[in-house]
Amino acid sequence: MSTRRLAVIDMDRCVGCQCCMFACNRRLGSGGLSRSAIHISSVGGISRGFSVKVCRACQDPPCADACPTGAMKPREGGGVKFHSDLCTGCKSCVDACILGAITWNHETNSPIVCIYCGICAKYCPYQVIELEEISEVS
Repeated sequence: MSTRRLAVIDMDRCVGCQCCMFACNRRLGSGGLSRSAIHISSVGGISRGFSVKVCRACQDPPCADACPTGAMKPREGGGVKFHSDLCTGCKSCVDACILGAITWNHETNSPIVCIYCGICAKYCPYQVIELEEISEVS
């Protein structure tokens, strides 16, 4: 069995256009960037480049370990599935993510986490990221 995760192919290609962020947010039916699960930020402008923060599908996700209610459950093959009905809004998952990939939705009082759909990669005009199939680690 395999699963999907986002891979950063070549960060040097990123120009900070944020098309991936807009596409992620748009899949939820709204414009803007506030609910995007992928975040592009400058590390010092064009000369120093950009960074991407997105869930990389950890095999033993610390965000799931930190969740006291089981709202973040490890996903087969790596990463997590979020169960909003179990979330109490404690933000432990945000604090536990070593990549800073989980952000907070203040409207719903719940985490924003990647669902590994790949829409961000589809809309990246420079092929900086891609959705890849990975073999399940036993």
